[in-house]
Amino acid sequence: MSATEKAKAKVEQLTGTVKKETGRAAGNDQTAAEGAGDKVKGNLREAKEKIKDAFRD
Repeated sequence: MSATEKAKAKVEQLTGTVKKETGRAAGNDQTAAEGAGDKVKGNLREAKEKIKDAFRD
């Protein structure tokens, strides 16, 4: 997995979690939903990189 893509995935996951929890704490459902979406995007990016690595070997 390229280090850059791995870092992007982790940052997206972390940002999504923070945004989701901040939205939940503030009672803002839209922000919480956006955060959940960002976290999912990070998870998908990480999965994509793992699949690419599996085919490289």
